[in-house]
Amino acid sequence: MQEADEQQILTLFEDGDHALIAADPAELSRIFADDYIQYDESGKSFTKQGVINNLKTGAIRYVAMISTGRRIRLLSKDIAIVHGSEEDEVEQDGRRFPVRYVYMDVVVKRSGRWQIVASQLARPINLL
Repeated sequence: MQEADEQQILTLFEDGDHALIAADPAELSRIFADDYIQYDESGKSFTKQGVINNLKTGAIRYVAMISTGRRIRLLSKDIAIVHGSEEDEVEQDGRRFPVRYVYMDVVVKRSGRWQIVASQLARPINLL
């Protein structure tokens, strides 16, 4: 069961990456729970609808996304923590630039399917 849940969560995140790049509101609505909340690296919060609206209006556009170091930690049969890092190329306010961050997401299984309920993004600190 644990292996099947981990695979479902991994697929959810891969689908999420593709949906963000495609700016696909229907797919993102499936992936993010209705009560989803995201905190970006500056501490600003976004609801599910806020994230989707930013993509629909073109306020932000994900051109490319590379996820690395993704780890899934099942805490119970219906709660998991997923963390890793991303290197994205985004367009915002007419500018294209790279963004690098680490993240931690809370994933919950409701009515037999996994959804992301919360995300925290942070800029990695270079210690060199």
